[in-house]
Amino acid sequence: MTDTETTKKEPSHQAFSAVEKAAMKAAAVEAKKAARKASAEEKAAEALADCLASIEAMDGDDRAAAEKIHAIVLEHAPELSARTWYGMPAYAGADGKAVVFFQPAGKFKARYATLGFNDGAALDDGTMWATSFAITKISAADEKLIVSLVKRSVG
Repeated sequence: MTDTETTKKEPSHQAFSAVEKAAMKAAAVEAKKAARKASAEEKAAEALADCLASIEAMDGDDRAAAEKIHAIVLEHAPELSARTWYGMPAYAGADGKAVVFFQPAGKFKARYATLGFNDGAALDDGTMWATSFAITKISAADEKLIVSLVKRSVG
């Protein structure tokens, strides 16, 4: 046998991209922060700072949309708390679970950013409803829709 025959071949595909692996690592860091002993106020302040830092790290249209969504959530759903979720801006209910999140286009080299709502969001409308929305920029009409969705999401 030659050296080439005895070496293991690397798989031709990987289950997760580098960006997905980074998001999972961010989620692990978030879980460790949430589990550590600190006052609720300290954890909330740190979570808000992390959320703002994730927005600050974005470029162009992603950043503008994230800033607008952040302002909308703070104003229209103050019962949600800012945090990060897989390293992205998110807003959680009293149970700590993300209700609303923003996924920047740049993070996954996508064509558009995503405003998403998890199953804790009260957006139910019959037997089928949208839980995520593609965003390239936020117009005045889009802003009104986002305000409505955020308000509905918290009941």
